[in-house]
Amino acid sequence: MPRPRRVPKPLDSSRLEELALAYVARFATSAAKLEGYLRRKLRERGWEGEGEPPVAGLVERFVAAGYVDDAAFARARTGSLLRRGYGARRIGQALHAAGIAEEVREEVRAGIDEQRRAALALAVKRRFGPFGTQLPDRAARERQLAALLRAGHPLDMARALVEAADAQAAEDWAAQGEDDR
Repeated sequence: MPRPRRVPKPLDSSRLEELALAYVARFATSAAKLEGYLRRKLRERGWEGEGEPPVAGLVERFVAAGYVDDAAFARARTGSLLRRGYGARRIGQALHAAGIAEEVREEVRAGIDEQRRAALALAVKRRFGPFGTQLPDRAARERQLAALLRAGHPLDMARALVEAADAQAAEDWAAQGEDDR
């Protein structure tokens, strides 16, 4: 016989703060993501305290205390996505979705050198272009180009990698940086 499901008690100010503290202790987060989490918990469980829930004030206190730092979150997320091979466009989309302000996104935007290294990392990981076991035919090259474009890389970077003569040429291209821009 199934157990009856326990209904959680509505939140009050102290329990809301405990949830927020546990969330920021466990996850790297932005102010917008913390606010979204707290609002979701309030929708799920309800509010028992007086007046409006102090979500915005609680988030501001956590930002002031340094528990939540949007710039540090954006730098860490950008670095993580670059290492995984994502391009500037996809990184910008991820930061926008996390509620990071435009000026902070611009501040942490990857330079051309980092973007080239990220594109190279994705090409190596996915065995695109000269990193594959055999030279791709036209359809395979188009699929590889499409994958690089979906990952947020510009068309010229994607083409340079997929059409590189060999692995050394692709690595040299990635090392060039801003020389040919």
